[in-house]
Amino acid sequence: MMHTRSVLAALVLAMTLSSYFAFAQQPPAAPPAAAPPPPMSFFVTSVSKGDGANYGGLAGADAYCQTLAQGAGRGNVRWVAYLSTQGPGAVNARDRIGQGPWYNALGTIVAANLAELHGDTLEMGRVGNRINKNTSRDEKGALVKGVGDTPNQHDILTGSQPDGRAYTDAADHTCSNYTSNATGRGNVQLGHHDKIGNGNGSWNSSHASRGCSQADLIPTGGNGYLYCFAPGN
Repeated sequence: MMHTRSVLAALVLAMTLSSYFAFAQQPPAAPPAAAPPPPMSFFVTSVSKGDGANYGGLAGADAYCQTLAQGAGRGNVRWVAYLSTQGPGAVNARDRIGQGPWYNALGTIVAANLAELHGDTLEMGRVGNRINKNTSRDEKGALVKGVGDTPNQHDILTGSQPDGRAYTDAADHTCSNYTSNATGRGNVQLGHHDKIGNGNGSWNSSHASRGCSQADLIPTGGNGYLYCFAPGN
């Protein structure tokens, strides 16, 4: 009986050691695959139309965003320009861009929702959104020139107040709703994609242009660029 028990114990020990060594010799498990980055739903145009603030109206500006997104392989969703209009049937830029969240071409979030994007509460206004020179990428994922670069091109057409809404006074803040390229006449409200300059550093409502022509946009630090958003992501 003692001999049988000894044999059984030896067999159990041998099997245990065999299992241990077999497990120890196995290669380590591969780490789980990283989740793909969220698709791009925000970008700054890499090139302007070259005709000042004249984009052929709101529809033309939207089409321009769509064309650039298509060239970057993201034309399978609808794109709109972040622009407000004035006059009868005025449109607020914030009402055109969906509810968020929005990501740049590198998959980095720039704002979680409309309230964060525009600082709708005191706390959100204090903290601010995540738009800055590093996150405001163009549709190809490249940086857009800003303060400290030559030339500075941080002025972005918006025609909007800081809360993302249209102006309601009699002055022209949209270069005739983005149909004018007149030199020295009219203006369009501009934001700074790097949030630098003009005291408030607003991403969407920093200052007005000198006029509506391409020549009027360049001296203040711009080139006629747009913010583009995918409302449905």
